Amino acid sequence: MRLFQKPEELFALERLSGGNSVIHRLHPGVKISAALVFLISVVSFDRHALRPLLPFLFYPSVLIALGELPPALLFRRAALALPFCLFTGLSNSIFEGETAVSWGPLDISFGFISLCTLALRAILCAAAVLILVATTPWPQLSAQFRRFHVPGIFMTVLEMGYRYIAVLLFEAQSLYTAYRLRSPGAKGIALAHGGSVVGGLFLRSADRAGRIYTAMKCRGYDPEFSPAGDFPALKPADLLFFALVSLGCLLFRFFDLPVALGLLINEALS
Repeated sequence: MRLFQKPEELFALERLSGGNSVIHRLHPGVKISAALVFLISVVSFDRHALRPLLPFLFYPSVLIALGELPPALLFRRAALALPFCLFTGLSNSIFEGETAVSWGPLDISFGFISLCTLALRAILCAAAVLILVATTPWPQLSAQFRRFHVPGIFMTVLEMGYRYIAVLLFEAQSLYTAYRLRSPGAKGIALAHGGSVVGGLFLRSADRAGRIYTAMKCRGYDPEFSPAGDFPALKPADLLFFALVSLGCLLFRFFDLPVALGLLINEALS
């Protein structure tokens, strides 16, 4: 039950967003736009395009290094997206059994390539979003999304969900601790008690969330007001970053760089 032992790890990325690296100092709107260009480029590939996706690993690698971010933490968070895409990829490996590549005695099917492509695509997309969150404070992200005219109701649901998930986890930790104290010999929560535990968790978290929201309203909370909405003007470094990311994504998208690099190496060796 590691999730209940350290629920404060939920905001580990938010704590990283207070850094002062080159990536942290970029304009939030530029970082959001660059991440969007990267995501669109990655998801636009065919499900069998494994090799052309490999150069896109350059984007998260460079940003992790420049942003001074812990790679292990980001990889663990990004890996959470793998089970969902692997389930789809396994079904593809069953229905697409035709051989795509023969490597000695090993035959690699189109389904296996599709599985690897989905996994790599999920890792890349999740890493791009996590890097954005880890290098941009949440108030700035929220305010910038509002400046991009994202619907207010969507932003309110996103903000409240992001904040109240911690309430749910802390209440779950407290409830689980109380259950273990009353059942010292139990290995986890018994199935017969699952319904009452989930119901109690819902009531406790809803009650606490209601008190938090009331306190926010008493302090003047307005879902349309964004205190972090005044951003500095764009700097040359912001425009250079966006231009480099956009040009790199276009280059990776429309040119098969691994093949071109292989041809150059063959010509150099011959």
